Amino acid sequence: MELVYTGKTKNVYALDNGNYLLKFKDDCTGKDGVFDPGMNEVGLTIEGVGRVNLRMSVYFFEKLKAAGIKTHYVSANLDDVTMEVLPAKVFGHGLEVICRRRAVGSFRRRYGEYIAEAAPLPYYVETTFKNDALGDPLVTKDGLVDLGIMTGEQYDSLKEQTQKITAIVNDEMAARGMELYDIKFEFGYVGDEVILIDEIASGNMRVYKDGEYIDPMTLSELFFA
Repeated sequence: MELVYTGKTKNVYALDNGNYLLKFKDDCTGKDGVFDPGMNEVGLTIEGVGRVNLRMSVYFFEKLKAAGIKTHYVSANLDDVTMEVLPAKVFGHGLEVICRRRAVGSFRRRYGEYIAEAAPLPYYVETTFKNDALGDPLVTKDGLVDLGIMTGEQYDSLKEQTQKITAIVNDEMAARGMELYDIKFEFGYVGDEVILIDEIASGNMRVYKDGEYIDPMTLSELFFA
């Protein structure tokens, strides 16, 4: 295998069959040892989080497949903490999408003068460029189109899929007595078709139970209990 990309939470290898292999790490995004899915840097390492992130990702990718939502997922190996995926291309140099159901984290820091902490949001979607040096700058639909990153139709598909996928994750959490506050995705494309890539895992979402934040490891334990 050839290492083609070293990421914050996983490494990417090229396979002989043309697909890619994602190797999950135990690193989480955040700052000063505090987990934050909206941050653009590794803030802490939690032993075993890579494996539980992969397990949850597989669970949700199978759910999306059953719902007719296409993703890059092919197969996974929990023992090796790896996932084989289709060779989708990223938008620009990488685009992250966050869907927010409550005003917390970086959203609250930016817009706190207009909204109360943890106030509900209607599946609010925002996009950011993956650029650590610039702090993952926000970019609008118009910006993405005018910069030639994607078409308006591709953005509309991305937003619609983001809200549908978030609703599926939210319903699964609610069924277990928990509430999804926000979640971070990545999207790419095959041909002109926009598909979900990367992962759907506890390390990329913020979930609360009885008003208390649940850390990624505890979340995975509760989810699969």
